[in-house]
Amino acid sequence: DKNRDTPANVRFRALPKGRREDKFVALADLSLDAQGWQDCPTDWRAPFFPAASGDWATFPPLISFFDYNGSGVMPGRTWVIAPDRQSLEQRWVRLTGERDAVKQEDLFHPHEGGDKTVSKKSQTELTGHEHRSAAVKDDPLPVIAPARYGFRSFDRQWIIPDARLINRPNPTLWAGYSPKQVYLVGLQRHSPTSGPAITFSGLVPDHDYYKGSFAGRAHPLWRDVAAKVPNIPTQLLGALADVYGHPVSADDVMAYLAAVMAHPAFTARFLGDLIQPGLRVPLTADPELFAEAAALGRVVIWLHTYGERFADPAAGRPKAPPRMAEGARPFIPEGGSIPGAPEPLPDMMEYDPAKRRLRVGNGFVDNVSPEMWAYEVSGKQVVWHWFSYRRLDRTRPQIGDKRPPSPLDKMQPDHWLAEYTSDLIDLLNVLGRVIAMEPTQADLLERILKAELIKADHLKTAVIV
Repeated sequence: DKNRDTPANVRFRALPKGRREDKFVALADLSLDAQGWQDCPTDWRAPFFPAASGDWATFPPLISFFDYNGSGVMPGRTWVIAPDRQSLEQRWVRLTGERDAVKQEDLFHPHEGGDKTVSKKSQTELTGHEHRSAAVKDDPLPVIAPARYGFRSFDRQWIIPDARLINRPNPTLWAGYSPKQVYLVGLQRHSPTSGPAITFSGLVPDHDYYKGSFAGRAHPLWRDVAAKVPNIPTQLLGALADVYGHPVSADDVMAYLAAVMAHPAFTARFLGDLIQPGLRVPLTADPELFAEAAALGRVVIWLHTYGERFADPAAGRPKAPPRMAEGARPFIPEGGSIPGAPEPLPDMMEYDPAKRRLRVGNGFVDNVSPEMWAYEVSGKQVVWHWFSYRRLDRTRPQIGDKRPPSPLDKMQPDHWLAEYTSDLIDLLNVLGRVIAMEPTQADLLERILKAELIKADHLKTAVIV
């Protein structure tokens, strides 16, 4: 019978993998009395997936390691982001120079029912950037200086940091940004399927930063621009200090998460448990294992942020784009330069595993391993997707908003830029070093799982779960 005070029992069953015909056979034989049903959580708003079970259920949830997590920036219009500053400056000039009101609104690309238009004034300020309250149509000034932006995992682009143009800028993320800020990003309503379970950005991240779809949540290391107030709960830091017998910093915790979760072995190890969205953390009770993971995780974050965070020259981490060892690093040989003007932008990127050569148009990069080329974040091949935003044809499949994108999107360089080449070399070096660390991270994860763990129940007294 109905009971408005008690949630219904929900059970889950997966059909066998394989052909559609096999699934229909399984459906035909299905009954509520059959074996194999799994109970789902009984919370009112729990997802319709099996409840966490086994060791996985005893791990603390990732969200309990942070006081705050939020959606990344939701631009709502693609023309405010580009892989180069020049495109954004030219788009702004085109937009504000249009004198036909209807055409100008079309260039702006407002959402139906949205509150951002060329006529809308703004009260929202993005900390650290110029604030203009006047409507865009009345703004005679040059574009607000474009800012580096965490567009996708391992892909840094540029954005116009103007609240009049961004549908949902999430001012909290901008307010906490500083040269010391680190954002951990991972899926929450969906689960990773391959690659690292989490990635990191030193820049304010996009709503779809993790993999380009299915959104995600950004977890800052710091709550303030001075990087004095940690976003790691003080109760958690105190509880860990009691377990390990010495103080534990917010940096230590963030680095531990990087070492344990930012690699493919974590995702593969817990793929069956990840049928229910929501990442969990195997938290070691061994102070030596924690220290080892924290040291390793600092390198991971340094790599993910292109050397801009957790730099330590004495430890071999200069504040500069990371490089692989001599002889192992990718390079452009004589005759391999990717042509710029007057040649048009290339539209092709191909990989030759026999030559270990990555060809970009009429240029190429040598010493690129198959693992670099194939590296992915939950199904998204990083190198190819990086190129897809810099090629001649940058059109994307229409998802959600079915209207054609703004004509401003078509404003892009007519040739390959030197900075694209530099960014590509940086990307390949970062991926090469990330890949080289994965066996060490996988080994560490297994040793952590075999040792004593701090269970979620043990942390409830610290009021963090």
